Amino acid sequence: MTPAIPPAMEQPHFIGIGGAGMSGIAKILARRGARVAGSDARDSETAAALRALGVTVSIGHDAAHLAPGATCVVVSSAIRQDNPELAEAARRGIPAVHRSEALAGLMAGRRAIAVAGTHGKTTTTSMLAVALTALGLGPSYAIGGDLDAPGSNAEHGEGELFVAEADESDRSFHRYRPEVAIILNVELDHHANYASMDEIHESFATFADRIVPGGTLVVNADQEGARELTARLAGRADPRIVTYGESPDADVRVIDVRQARLTSEVTVVLGGEELTFGVSVPGRHYAHNAVAALAAGVAAGVPAPELARALGTYTGVRRRLQLKGEARGVQIIDSYAHHPTEMAADLDAIRGGGDGRVFVVFQPHLFSRTRELAAEMGEALAAADGCVVLDIYPAREDPIPGVTSALIVDAARAHGADVRAGYGKDAVPDVVAGMAGPGDVVLTMGAGDVTELGPKILARLSG
Repeated sequence: MTPAIPPAMEQPHFIGIGGAGMSGIAKILARRGARVAGSDARDSETAAALRALGVTVSIGHDAAHLAPGATCVVVSSAIRQDNPELAEAARRGIPAVHRSEALAGLMAGRRAIAVAGTHGKTTTTSMLAVALTALGLGPSYAIGGDLDAPGSNAEHGEGELFVAEADESDRSFHRYRPEVAIILNVELDHHANYASMDEIHESFATFADRIVPGGTLVVNADQEGARELTARLAGRADPRIVTYGESPDADVRVIDVRQARLTSEVTVVLGGEELTFGVSVPGRHYAHNAVAALAAGVAAGVPAPELARALGTYTGVRRRLQLKGEARGVQIIDSYAHHPTEMAADLDAIRGGGDGRVFVVFQPHLFSRTRELAAEMGEALAAADGCVVLDIYPAREDPIPGVTSALIVDAARAHGADVRAGYGKDAVPDVVAGMAGPGDVVLTMGAGDVTELGPKILARLSG
């Protein structure tokens, strides 16, 4: 079924259309028949994929890019008010629509499954989207990363289910009305928008309140913040709460996780029955993401044995422990981890599956996050056999006086880490070639452009 496009979205203009969240919405709208256009700071594979769908993509930001017939401009929280296209839209009386509003509109009329949490949203959403697709249910989905297969972050499906990430960073997940919601974990992050854990808990509780009557909340039974949230929600008739994890009181209980370097197998007890299924990504945290996906799919009416088998068809998301290649016996793996919990989990996953050394090339993301979490980032990096720390990737932020990568370097060295610092990205391939040998793994880690170093390191090792 192809829902009608609201008049305001018939000819949308996306500012920052190359972003993971923005591009997915643009793709779905284009497949539904909207005349989509947009701009981005630079050309990319994402821009090429959008053009292949008939989307007009301009490079750079200029008021002239806003077509005369534009019905709205779609923006994310990263777009500043002085953006020339946004200013031109205001001058012409063209409404601005937040990315989350556009996504909520796409989900309207579908049975929505929304995946929230401080970490793991992209992986869990992807697992569920791939499994539902493998079962022939034709879901729509919008994901914050590109699947290895079919290689896209979004799809307009003909089925009734719509699976989407629900981003807490700017409270935009309060706009969604899911039938089933997942909360993977609750931790303090996005310090520019949240001042305390109490604010975080209030925000996630508001998200839970948005679940439609008779709906289900799937929530982690092991993580402290998620358990606190569950306690806050206790006693309510709605939504129905289903917990998952290794805790003895979990409704969907994980009883075993067996991991190799790049795969794992998980056994759960659900409804009194044991189920064992494979996950083609490593690490206990990814196995738990798969269990969350299983619990949510069952809550939406998908039979558990079928869904468990279908989850085994998931092959990963780009940048989530993605194997980029191997040269001279060294594996290069790309990790999007940028919060200390994610960093520690990915390092644990890789260390738990092999005997070789593990080296990290880490690029901090955001000055505000570094200011608040430098000590924890340094502690996480101490689990590596050696690391290179790059300058902070600023993304949408201006520099903060006194906040540099040196805060992380000092913290890591205080925990006994072997840290190399002060290198530009061009020097990294030579530095890594001098560190790693056969049987070792190199993780390029961070949410910025550190991902571009993987192919360059492989080329240097091969030379």
